[in-house]
Amino acid sequence: MGLVFGDIGTSPIYTLTVIFLLTKPTYSHIIGVLSLIIWTLIILVTLEYAWLAMSLGKKGEGGTIVLKEILVPLLKSSRNVSLVTLLAYIGTSFLMGDGVITPAISILSAVEGLRIVPQLENINQGTIVLISGLIAIALFTVQSKGIEKITWVFGPIMVIWFAAMGSAGIASIFYTPEVIKAINPYYAIRFLLDNGIMGFFVLSEVILCATGGEALYADMGHLGREPILKAWRFVFIALVFNYLGQGAFLLRNPGSTNFLYEMVNQQAPLLYIPFLLLSIMATIIASQAMISSMFSIVYQGITTRAMPMLKIDYTSGILKSQIYISTVNWLLLISVLFMMLIFKESSRLAAAYGLAVTGTMSITGILMTSIFYHRRNISKALISLFITFIDIVFLLSNSYKIPHGGYWSIIIALFIFSLIIIYTSGQKRLYELMKLMKVENFLEKYKQLYATQNKITGTALFFTRDIANIPQYISHVMFKNNIIYENNIFISIIKSDSPFGIESSFTKELAKGLRVFEIKTGYMEIVDVEQILKDQGISEKTIFYGVEDIFTTNLIWKIFSIIKKLSPSFVQFYRLPTDELHGVMTRYEM
Repeated sequence: MGLVFGDIGTSPIYTLTVIFLLTKPTYSHIIGVLSLIIWTLIILVTLEYAWLAMSLGKKGEGGTIVLKEILVPLLKSSRNVSLVTLLAYIGTSFLMGDGVITPAISILSAVEGLRIVPQLENINQGTIVLISGLIAIALFTVQSKGIEKITWVFGPIMVIWFAAMGSAGIASIFYTPEVIKAINPYYAIRFLLDNGIMGFFVLSEVILCATGGEALYADMGHLGREPILKAWRFVFIALVFNYLGQGAFLLRNPGSTNFLYEMVNQQAPLLYIPFLLLSIMATIIASQAMISSMFSIVYQGITTRAMPMLKIDYTSGILKSQIYISTVNWLLLISVLFMMLIFKESSRLAAAYGLAVTGTMSITGILMTSIFYHRRNISKALISLFITFIDIVFLLSNSYKIPHGGYWSIIIALFIFSLIIIYTSGQKRLYELMKLMKVENFLEKYKQLYATQNKITGTALFFTRDIANIPQYISHVMFKNNIIYENNIFISIIKSDSPFGIESSFTKELAKGLRVFEIKTGYMEIVDVEQILKDQGISEKTIFYGVEDIFTTNLIWKIFSIIKKLSPSFVQFYRLPTDELHGVMTRYEM
């Protein structure tokens, strides 16, 4: 409830309020919009994510990168592989662009509920932004301490939140039961046909009810498919009742401006303050869920070599998935505060929100349809194709938001996408420039040196990605500097196609005093290399690793060089003992 449904669960605070800034709250419009919301939740969340996407996974893991990992082996053409990789990168960038807006809109919309409290109705927007900013700062500041100790309260708070929303909705429906007919999709279609282009643009705000739906699939690896599906049944019913209740309230009070809060205040004025505090806690939980998923997405990007290595701290001794990435945390906080200061009101932020979500959903739909098609599951492929068409319709309707602030999600996504492309292209180019020595030529020189040279007592470790091609720095250490130990071990860390699982062993002895040790790890595993070496009885004296010094006049490669300089080397990433490390620098001209 807390980790997965925080975002979608706080959407009722602002969704209907924002929609009726675009269209008049007439009887037919209210019923039509409610019908659109219910069927958006059914098609985009229940069918696309809960049913189709969650039937696809690797060792129970989900997400855009996982869909790419499933699809790539099914493709024969390298051009198609490149296209799918590009789509996965765009989807990841959109998801992260969305991550900036979620905490900003959730917290702002909840704090705006203070205006309904007597004596606070004239509170100015600057004060609301200040309170929201302080809540965001507090939330991001506690991340480094680890949130494991308080996450146990997230679930119960969200259960109370959904129960309170569902109950408020039922109480409102009781007075205006005719809203129940909005369950019929006829009214959604009728609304779109009757309102033409305005009805099409209303879809750009209707999508707000489904923001966070992608979390069902992205968080599948943390919690498993069954618990998420069971929880979604409860959440779906609570959301539908609440939206219908807000619609019923609006039919009775067409002059209302903040439907959820005014509805609760009218029903039970004494319970309004506790409900407001509950909603603020719910939005903090929704923001926390997004922050945690940002850390997971970046970690997935690092381990699949799509993003540069960043310093990672593990905040839990029990759950290895509890990680903290300071760079991501503080950049996210700066971006959230910037969004709050630029937009100031949740209704204006909603004008920028949804574009990235529909982009992610469309890409998920395209990748899913391709997987079902290649697996010859034609019925699911056709359903997935229909859903993808709906996703694209929502994406096109959101193009209306671009001049109203939607360009910010594009700017953020474009920034992340550019970093991914520059980094992956730079790594590829750098690898091409490396004068790698064939293992046969290396062994010939090594055997000669080992037989004639005085050897240093102890064990030296050398990190290499590919045993068939030996990196330049190893040749420098051994053949140029004549540094050779009694025991030399090449360590290769290999990422498998699966999200989890770690295997480690000595695979071969290349020559006397030279062995190969392989660590095969899932791309989402948090690897403790030092512990693995200890468990295998490896007691090293020195660890050698390569450092690339890039010299360039090309602007793109200069950016790549800066990224390389700012990101920690893999020895820091894998937290190897610093007193044993020796970096060997090689200069490359790009």
